[in-house]
Amino acid sequence: MKKLIFIPFLLLTFALFSQESYKIGDIVSPFKLKNIDSKMVDVNAKTAQNGYILIFTCNHCPFSVLYEDRIIELQRQFKSKGYPVIAINSNDAEQYPEDSFDNMIVRAKEKGFTFPSLYDETQEIAKAFGATRTPHVFVVQKVKDQLRLEYVGAIDDNAKEPENVKTKYLEAAVNALLAGNEVAEKVTKAIGCTIKWKK
Repeated sequence: MKKLIFIPFLLLTFALFSQESYKIGDIVSPFKLKNIDSKMVDVNAKTAQNGYILIFTCNHCPFSVLYEDRIIELQRQFKSKGYPVIAINSNDAEQYPEDSFDNMIVRAKEKGFTFPSLYDETQEIAKAFGATRTPHVFVVQKVKDQLRLEYVGAIDDNAKEPENVKTKYLEAAVNALLAGNEVAEKVTKAIGCTIKWKK
């Protein structure tokens, strides 16, 4: 009897984690998540000017912390050009209390975040995008009345030494889109802590 119960459980688990995530060129479904001001933020083509820079990140990961100032700068650089930053925390707060919604509010105030910081409590959005790391970047472009995925991966090529960055992948991708060009390097390897999935 135990084996009969266990097999369906394994099949359900496999189904949940083998769902197809977005690939470059895919249309991204609209979604809505709670911001640190407790208001819901709609991410869709209607609310977009040109697109969005979506960054899965968190409080506790050292890599995310190293990138905080650079993410603030990305918002300063690209919000006025129609590509605002939206940060998303998908970590399980039961395993990592530092990443709880209340602590997201605290961290945003400490750092003076100028971008929405959304809480993906169910982790559905992270799974839909195929996010695995913090930080993990997804750039979506507004095409008619839809959002299309144009870039996935890292912010740049040097997490630990911002002064020694040689290639700014994210910046290059957004600038290409703004110029009406195709993104040259559409996928790079995200470097950071793994997203902490619910047990």
